Amino acid sequence: MPRPRTHDEALRLKLLDRAGELISADGPKALSLRKLAAEAGTSTTAVYSLFGSKPDLVNALYMEGFRRFGSRMAAVTRSGDPVADLVALGAAYRASALADPHLYAIMFTKSVPGFEPNEEAEKLARSSLAPLQEVISAAIAAGIFVDVPAETIAVSCWGIVHGLVSLELTGNLPDEFSVSGAYETALRANASGWLRP
Repeated sequence: MPRPRTHDEALRLKLLDRAGELISADGPKALSLRKLAAEAGTSTTAVYSLFGSKPDLVNALYMEGFRRFGSRMAAVTRSGDPVADLVALGAAYRASALADPHLYAIMFTKSVPGFEPNEEAEKLARSSLAPLQEVISAAIAAGIFVDVPAETIAVSCWGIVHGLVSLELTGNLPDEFSVSGAYETALRANASGWLRP
């Protein structure tokens, strides 16, 4: 008879969320495995059992962030209108960042000095942006978007979305800036700029 699992997925996710919150609030030095275990109401043995080492825990945080992000991006229904689809993907990007701000910095900044994601984590991160690449490549192939490398359009779209979301998360947008209205308008203007004349 197999031994019962004492460390389940719920505990793993609880530890990841709490670790991300600690780093987000107080920086990477705040992340001690002992403190994390105490705050999650478990033992350091459980943390080591689930993740191994502190670098492995940070890698797991990175992967969990991209797993959640990738799920939201993949769930966007395609309309066949590439401009509308890019706006919808941008909305999913923002929704992911707002739902998991404690993971966003680990995913997209060097918030943990010296951290380098492993090969599996890098592959997951790249694949999470596949819906963006697919919409753009299809629009170029169909003659809807200008004939430039798909990466040019993808990085442009990512840049505007990432910039606005980062400003929102850090509280650096002007008070009079209405994110709900201006965000979609900015994304639509950027995507429309790639339409073939």
